[in-house]
Amino acid sequence: MERENMVKSVSRALDIIQLISMKKGGMGVTEIANQIDINKSSVYRILSTLVQYGFIEQDELTGRYKLGYKFLEISSKLLESIDLREEAKPFLLELEEETNEVIHLVVYDQGEVVYIEKLEGNEVLRMHSKVGKRAPMHCTSVGKAILAHLPANDVIEILDRKGMPMHTDQTITDKDRFLKELIGVKQKGYALDLEENEYGITCIAAPIFDHLEKVVAALSISGPTMRMSGERMEELKIRIPQMAKRISARLGHVHTN
Repeated sequence: MERENMVKSVSRALDIIQLISMKKGGMGVTEIANQIDINKSSVYRILSTLVQYGFIEQDELTGRYKLGYKFLEISSKLLESIDLREEAKPFLLELEEETNEVIHLVVYDQGEVVYIEKLEGNEVLRMHSKVGKRAPMHCTSVGKAILAHLPANDVIEILDRKGMPMHTDQTITDKDRFLKELIGVKQKGYALDLEENEYGITCIAAPIFDHLEKVVAALSISGPTMRMSGERMEELKIRIPQMAKRISARLGHVHTN
């Protein structure tokens, strides 16, 4: 019974952290209690413990609670431990300098891609992407690049679990058509997002592999459709896979072709 109560307390603490993280200005005890339906005294006890450990802090002027710097400390340690990000950075900078476009590095996690690096380029381009944000796989070039190299059963499971919601009228929502496209992606070595995730934006991506020959990430270039076409796109279809192979080599991957 005591173990069950402890698990419930941890679960409630995580719910409170999640709730507070979504409110930039923080939240008060009553507001939290109303939203997660537990009494104020329980909320206060949990908050006090979280404050003690630095995960939550209380604003002295407003009395509202917000995320503490402990999360920044932990997240920075996580980012430091991702060798992929460190190894890829010089290549991302090289691509940014070459193209002046937005460069992304993503990893696969639980049926989605997570942006772990973004370079803005010198051209003006407003995109929804940012480091730490998740994105769907079926309508992004990085998602397709990774899916094309996952086991077929895993791909089907992801599509069934996550669905294939329409983001624009260019989004592929037919599973058979999508699976056929993935075959082409694997053969060509790159994936395209032709305004399938955001209107006016075209992206091209290539997969990154580790020393075990497993796909671990993807690299992409994103730009306005008017710039990402014709001769330039043909050049990028060669350049992006080349750069992805160079990053893969830094992770110990040996190319056989």
